[in-house]
Parts: sequence; C-alpha cells; structure tokens
Amino acid sequence: MRFRRFTATISIAITLLAFAFYFFDKTAGSAIPRSNVLSGAKQSAGGDVNILLLGLDSRRDNNGNNLPRALLDLMHVGSSSAVGGYNTNTMILIHIPANGKSAVAISIPRDDYVNVAGWGMQKIKEAYGLAKYNSENALVKQGVPNPLREHKSRDAGRAATISTITNLLGVPIDHFAEVNLVGFYDLATALGGIQVCLNRAVNDLQYSGGVFPAGIQTISGVQALEFVRQRHGLPNGDLDRTHRQQAFITGVITKFRSQGIFGDLGKLQSLLTVAKKDVVIDAGWDVLGFLPQAKALTGGHITFHTLPIEGYALRNGQDVNLINIPTVRKFVHDLFYPAPKVTTSPVPGASAKPTPKPTPSKFNYAHLANGNAVQGSGIPCVN
Repeated sequence: MRFRRFTATISIAITLLAFAFYFFDKTAGSAIPRSNVLSGAKQSAGGDVNILLLGLDSRRDNNGNNLPRALLDLMHVGSSSAVGGYNTNTMILIHIPANGKSAVAISIPRDDYVNVAGWGMQKIKEAYGLAKYNSENALVKQGVPNPLREHKSRDAGRAATISTITNLLGVPIDHFAEVNLVGFYDLATALGGIQVCLNRAVNDLQYSGGVFPAGIQTISGVQALEFVRQRHGLPNGDLDRTHRQQAFITGVITKFRSQGIFGDLGKLQSLLTVAKKDVVIDAGWDVLGFLPQAKALTGGHITFHTLPIEGYALRNGQDVNLINIPTVRKFVHDLFYPAPKVTTSPVPGASAKPTPKPTPSKFNYAHLANGNAVQGSGIPCVN
C-alpha cells in the first residue's frame, strides 16, 4: 500500500501566520529556512505576485532525518521513513493581482503527464524526486555530508519542479513555500480544530484511516491529515481529494477571520515554531512587505480552481492525467490576467444578445463546485 497523499494547505496557513508574527517580531522572518532556487528567475510584471505552494510526500524532516516511528504510526502514513519519497503530491499556484482584486488559486493535479527536463514525459509530481535523486548521487560521490547534501539535493528538486510548472503554465513564479509531511500534522494540531463539511459519510479506514459522518464537523490533528489524504472511494479520486485540500484551506481562512488569530501572539508564536521546523521558503521573500497581502488572503479574498484535464490513460504502467497544453495555458491566463470588459453603446432598435460563456471542462472544478456552502458558515461541502 502506497501512502502518497499530502496537501500544501499547511504552506498557505503556516506561511501566512509566520508572516503575521514577523510584524511583531522581526527575527521570525530569518528563522524560517530559506532556499536560493528562485535567484535570478523572471518575476511577474506590474506588481502581481505568483506564489507556488508545495506539499512533499516525505517521511523525513528538513535535514533528511527519519521521523520517529511513533509519530508515523500516529499519522497512519506507514511505519518507516523509507515509505513514500519526494513527490510533490500537492501543487497550488496562487496569483495575487496588484490591483487589489481577489486572489486566484489553481491546484495542479499531481498525475498530470508532462515533459520533465532531462527525464521526458513523467507525472508532474515526480519532477522533484527525480532531480533530487540525481543530485544526491552526485553529491555522495563528491563526499558532501548531511545535512548539506539533503539541502542541496532538495534544492535541485525544487528547481526542477518550478521549471516544469513554469514551462507548463507559461507564467512566472515569484515565491514558493514548501512543507514536508509532518508539517501538516503539526499545523493541524497547533490550530486546534478546523471546520469542514462532507456531502456524505465516508469510511476509508483501510487506506487513509479516515471515518467521517456527513455534514459540517470540526477536525484536528490526525483527523485533518486523514481528511486531506483520502482518495479511495471518492467519485473522482485524486480530483476530489484536491477539493478536500481546497475546502480545508477555506476552513483555515474562516478560522483566521472568525477568531482573530492575527492578534493572538501566543498562537502565532506556536505556529512560528512549526514554520521553523517544517517549512522552507525562497530567500527573496520579504515577509514583512507581504503582510498586507497575507491579511487580505485570510480575509477570504481568494477563489479556488483546478487545472483542467482531458482524460485518463495508462503510460509506462502508470495511471496518468492527459492534458492539452494550449488549453491549460489559456485556462491559467484567463484567470490570472482577465481581459478588461468592453462596453459598447447599443444600436437603436437592436435587441441585446448575451455574451456566451465558455463551457467549463468536465474536470474543471471552480470555486469548490462539488458542493454548496453550509448556510451561514461559509464552509463548502465536498465529497
């Protein structure tokens, strides 16, 4: 049984909270581990910002050390740090426009079949692990010790993932935040419970371990990890799991807004501790300067979408998602850089014709379209 589920939800939550704490304690920004992989990369124009959130399916800490067996058992993710690898099982690209309009978040399905430089056609999630493996082998031959070897080889993985996504979508990436597996558990525990909603009861005890009733409920710790990891038994498998991740982010944002976490220094301090242990961000990120945008995101000014796919296929013995690159790029461009609306004066006597709206792909789930929000809660119900 392969445990390969994770979410970049922790990236958005921990990073935003760490940035908030930095407003009160300027040492916080330097305390979060940094990476130079974006140094010299092309940046967005006009003040827009694109942020890539990565969730690693790794049972090791940021220095490459094995996680404690007891912790692995508690999280139901296998009994050994050798299980899994360095796949980026969650990739979410957030676009924050400079004009103050709502941010847009696009989830990239992990099984999209794309070209990975140096490796040919692969699942997009594998770009990180393949590059890390190559780099680590070279560093071993050079005699580079750990944790330096782990840090350098992970940078190779980050660079490969960022390059693959940039080439696929045709947009620049200005910043990134990466979180390992245990980070999500740590975050969920620190937050003390997040509200989510399910369309129906589920029992995935054999795989993710999750057993949940239908309706709105509060989950924390291990339950939260189970909630975002489940894909077995869901109508659309991994795509429905993507909606779980988006729903959890919505729940986190709702909690920020309703409980005023930005003003709770004690809670911010505990979450900063999680960020220092489980998160890596790019070296060029000015966290203090990002604070106003972080507050806007936690105010609910963000919509979620999932990159469209054309269908499923078997390639090299693996189930993959087939995509159309021009369609994908247009999808992203239209969301990130929408054309201004043009108004024209009506011709006297002519009847107005509504502008036709594009028909979404079968697999294009926008705004958590799998379910309606619970009345008065702002919490979307998902499969």
